[in-house]
Amino acid sequence: MDAIYEKKLGQNIRRLRDAAGFTQEGLSAKLQLCGCDITRSALAKMEVGQRHIYPDEIKLLKEILNVSYDELMNV
Repeated sequence: MDAIYEKKLGQNIRRLRDAAGFTQEGLSAKLQLCGCDITRSALAKMEVGQRHIYPDEIKLLKEILNVSYDELMNV
């Protein structure tokens, strides 16, 4: 992915996380419970576009945040 798209995707994840009422710590804990080895720090880096987002993470974010792929990827 290009850096500009990743930054916008990260901002969208943060917006959706906030709307769902999750803290970074809370969302990373939910991801971990679903088998995704991600720390709060890694999630923070995703949200500012400093870390790549992997397909399995996108799938779990969609499920945990209860949004569609279109909502998640709409940047």
